[in-house]
Amino acid sequence: MELTVYQISGKATNRKVTLDEAVFGIEPNDHAIYLDIRQHMANRRQGTHDTLEKSTVSGSTRKIKRQKGTGTARSGSMKSPLFRGGARTFGPHPRDYSFKLNKKVKHLARMSALSYKAKDNEIVVIEEFSFETPKTKNFLEILANFEAGQKKTLFVLPQVDRNIILASRNLPYVTITRATDLNTYDILNHHKIFFAEGSLKEIETILNAEASKAPMTN
Repeated sequence: MELTVYQISGKATNRKVTLDEAVFGIEPNDHAIYLDIRQHMANRRQGTHDTLEKSTVSGSTRKIKRQKGTGTARSGSMKSPLFRGGARTFGPHPRDYSFKLNKKVKHLARMSALSYKAKDNEIVVIEEFSFETPKTKNFLEILANFEAGQKKTLFVLPQVDRNIILASRNLPYVTITRATDLNTYDILNHHKIFFAEGSLKEIETILNAEASKAPMTN
């Protein structure tokens, strides 16, 4: 697949790049995508939730009423989960939600996600750019030039530029990342992906290197 390289002004150049079919043209593996995104979301969880059990909740240990003759069930402690302000039964405690996933599965998931984006024509290749001063107005002009509006947009750059980050950080629907940090979740969570030329070659090199070590089939 060939894509035209665009200037940040939105004008097409006379150059084209060919997307590597081994990265952008494979048969997507939905299960690999599911596993990779599940791991990504699990790793983002803090796992700091905690609840009080009967032994840790604050309260008197005095027996609240006599054993018999009340016409109601026997109650021995205000800490019982049956009472308001009492303990919680089988509540969550701090834990680590992260789990291991093989690198080749993660690479397959990334290539599958990129193949979906390429098939849906949601990949744009642009020339590498920078700003002299970090102004959000300049970044909004780029989005307007490509009619991106306020849709979720991902910019993949070879190296993260400080002025680009500062210019885009006030836009919640824009994400800036490096090619080496590109992940399946970010690929699928954005409507359009803008690849700088250098980052496109870099991501192809990274994914092809892993694929050559251990080719995978669906």
